[in-house]
Amino acid sequence: MRLFDLSGKVAIVTGGNGGIGLGMARGLAEAGAAVAVAGRDAAKNAEAVAELARLGARAIAVAVDVTSEDSCKAMVARTVQELGRCDILINNAGTNIRKRPEEYTLAEWRFILETNLTSAFVCSLAVYPEMKKAGGGKIVNIGSMMSIFGASFTTPYAASKGGIVQMTKAMACAWAQDNIQVNAVLPGWIDTALTRQARAQIPGLHEKVVARTPAGRWGVPDDFAGIAVFLCSPASDFLTGTAIPVDGGYSVQGAA
Repeated sequence: MRLFDLSGKVAIVTGGNGGIGLGMARGLAEAGAAVAVAGRDAAKNAEAVAELARLGARAIAVAVDVTSEDSCKAMVARTVQELGRCDILINNAGTNIRKRPEEYTLAEWRFILETNLTSAFVCSLAVYPEMKKAGGGKIVNIGSMMSIFGASFTTPYAASKGGIVQMTKAMACAWAQDNIQVNAVLPGWIDTALTRQARAQIPGLHEKVVARTPAGRWGVPDDFAGIAVFLCSPASDFLTGTAIPVDGGYSVQGAA
């Protein structure tokens, strides 16, 4: 269906070498997009690019430090140089440290905010001129269910992901006149390396998540392929400033 066809489009996916980012990159590749996998780990970048190539996609690996403005600008320049343009940005890079609020250092707070929130702002500013020149584009920011509610062990993470939603709304308003749609995706409990650490740190987490999730399971990275294609394709041209939970119903389930 042409509404979901991404042939000829070029996407940058930060943190695209694993987890949710790679699940989204696979979806974009299968819809016809060329993909720049951006991340710090060169070996993981290469593995992801090889996987996308096996799907028939044109893909490149781009080393980036998303906390550096110069590195983000270089990421966009390299993508345009090698793939010809930049139509799509998925701001997926992120991190977390789980502690009670009083246990965080200011350095840890800043590290999480810089990695999760400031990076999305800087990467978006870096792609904006290319998207405006091309006549439009799509930006997808990855928030969290912690954008909706809190948990005792996620103070800076929740602050960063709440900020993602409000930043998304502001950018959507500012850039609509340039035909750039900006939306957010709010993942629930997804089986990734980051949440495997959480299960090791928080007793009973697995059982609690499954019990509360109407779908009856944890999500997997490939659950994000469809939402990525939708938000990056012409099918969503009149959708901007939204924050869409992808959580198997976790955030809407009331008390049992």
